[in-house]
Amino acid sequence: MQDSHLKNIGDERTPQNAQIETISADLLADVLRATGYRVTATEQNGLVQLMSASQGVGFTVRFGNPAAQLAPRNTQSGAQPYIDYTLSCVLQVQGDLPAEVVADWNRTKRFARLASHGQFLALEMDVVVAGGVSERHLRSTIELWDRLIQEFLLHLRNRLSITEQEPATGVPAADKPTREAAAQS
Repeated sequence: MQDSHLKNIGDERTPQNAQIETISADLLADVLRATGYRVTATEQNGLVQLMSASQGVGFTVRFGNPAAQLAPRNTQSGAQPYIDYTLSCVLQVQGDLPAEVVADWNRTKRFARLASHGQFLALEMDVVVAGGVSERHLRSTIELWDRLIQEFLLHLRNRLSITEQEPATGVPAADKPTREAAAQS
């Protein structure tokens, strides 16, 4: 049994460690700015979204499920609390996109999903704050998002360079015999 005069270190909650159970556009914008991002709040269809960029590529933060019961009446749109949000990076594809680009990403990567919508590729990552998370957790998800965008761009470059090396027959360049292999047989 714990002595009542001893303080449990885990009970101390600094503002940085305080549990965040809902997130507003204003609060998330502040966290993004504190992490070094430029952030612009815009409104689309009456809903606030945040615009920013990572690795020179723009992304959007869209808020999901409102925490209506926790919001005071007449709350300004930037202060409206939500229990989740989605980080989204949409790129327009010029030319043909190999179908396996999306499947390869979703099979080999975690935390973010890739979807093809016609000439657009959308990388999305959901973040849930319901139940309580720390500001440190929010910063960690932003760092993860930055890393996923880096990997996404590499994935596209690597996949498209492989596609360019494939001949019209559709045989991947890696599967073609080399001159050395042909000489050895």
